[in-house]
Amino acid sequence: MRYKAPFYEMQHFKTHLHDEAGTAAMGAALARALVPGLVIYLHGELGAGKTALTRALLHAAGHAGAVKSPTYTLAEPYTVSLAGQPLHVIHFDLYRMASPEEFLDAGFRDHFNEQNVCIVEWPEKAAPVLPSPDVDVFLTVAGAGRDIELQALSEQGTRCLDRLNFAPNL
Repeated sequence: MRYKAPFYEMQHFKTHLHDEAGTAAMGAALARALVPGLVIYLHGELGAGKTALTRALLHAAGHAGAVKSPTYTLAEPYTVSLAGQPLHVIHFDLYRMASPEEFLDAGFRDHFNEQNVCIVEWPEKAAPVLPSPDVDVFLTVAGAGRDIELQALSEQGTRCLDRLNFAPNL
């Protein structure tokens, strides 16, 4: 069940990732906090690290192959293991979508269910029709690294951030 403000207490996590190793560590921490049905939005300019974070998450969750940006395909499905059970993670990159209707026409909304984890880059491209996120992730280039902020926007998102076990690299 998803809740909208003000019916829950929003949880917040913010840190600086000094380098790619920090981004990989954050991806691994997020992988350990996944649960089926989770929806994660990724926000940030081109090159902010959205795909790098997703790649690290998928590799930490057990995906051994390449993780490419779905810039042209718009969606790439992956199967990983969560507590010994298969879990489907769908990585969306909506940057090239011309309208929210493209999201609906492609049938992408059907992937947002209690069995899958959906990670969405450029969610604003489908904002009126895209299901609400459980966690919003904001990435900003900062020096040689990046700043990251995670906001829980649902009860499930709060539980995800409660499970997040991340110590920033110093």
